[in-house]
Amino acid sequence: MAAGFEATLLERATAARRRVVLSEGDDPRVREAAGELAGRGIAAVTVLGGSETAAWAAGRAPGVSVRTPGADPMDGAVAEHLMRRKPDKAPTREAALAAASDPLRFAAALVALGEADATVGGAAHATGDVLRAAFWAVGPAEGTRTVSSAFYMVTRTHGVLTFTDAGVVQYPTAAELAEIALAAVRDRANIVGDAPRVAFLSHSTLGSAEGDSVTRVREAVARFRMLAPHVPAEGELQADAALVPEVHARKAPGGAVGGLANILVFPDLDSGNIAYKLVQRLGGATAIGPIVQGLARPCCDLSRGASATDIVLVAAIAALQAG
Repeated sequence: MAAGFEATLLERATAARRRVVLSEGDDPRVREAAGELAGRGIAAVTVLGGSETAAWAAGRAPGVSVRTPGADPMDGAVAEHLMRRKPDKAPTREAALAAASDPLRFAAALVALGEADATVGGAAHATGDVLRAAFWAVGPAEGTRTVSSAFYMVTRTHGVLTFTDAGVVQYPTAAELAEIALAAVRDRANIVGDAPRVAFLSHSTLGSAEGDSVTRVREAVARFRMLAPHVPAEGELQADAALVPEVHARKAPGGAVGGLANILVFPDLDSGNIAYKLVQRLGGATAIGPIVQGLARPCCDLSRGASATDIVLVAAIAALQAG
């Protein structure tokens, strides 16, 4: 699956034909990605930017539409939406119009208002900026309190693995870990399309060690099983027991995952972030993400080091998150 995952991802996004807003149209990488997305028919693409971006699109990417926050027919509707969502942040129309001129907020509001299906930003902004805009304009999905992230790791030996959370929730509680896992299960069904097998990771395997962090992971597993009793899940597991059937047979015989986990739930942000970068840099895996999970509508983040290819892949995932 791993070898063809990116191609399959783009094919499925093309079939979905979603409307994706790229909020940083002045960035050359975003422009290149927009041209590829539109040129290959992967998505109907709108970029946000000024007159230079509009001139670029007219001359080099005619399939890309351009909108300019602060000078757009939707400015008023976006401002009203932001006022309704957070009146304390935009107590007056003038304040709301000023907030609506921010590209990240404008893009997220377009998605919330049904003018687009997904938005992608973060090539030139910090993750916190992207998330604050998404929280303001979109908010969490119904019944969800925890917004988190995942990386889709395209590995040489274990196919496509979901690493979560590696970008948002620093010290998740047991309840938050369970919600993070549930969000990863839901998104993987749309993005990868295989049967989820969840491993809650720890330095302990089923009681081989004790401590507060181990107890928290065990409680998270119990909570997750109540939320999704149909999904195979185990924990607490060490990483080798989660991924290697022979090791699993020795350390945790008889479990539901059997050393074939494809969703790895990390106990905290430190471990998740370190793990994905080690697997990427030392193991040669492709890391696609961070993909924001748990929002009412897709608003995806990018690494500020993202390439145009990375942006295309994240946009494809955002399109699939839209269902």
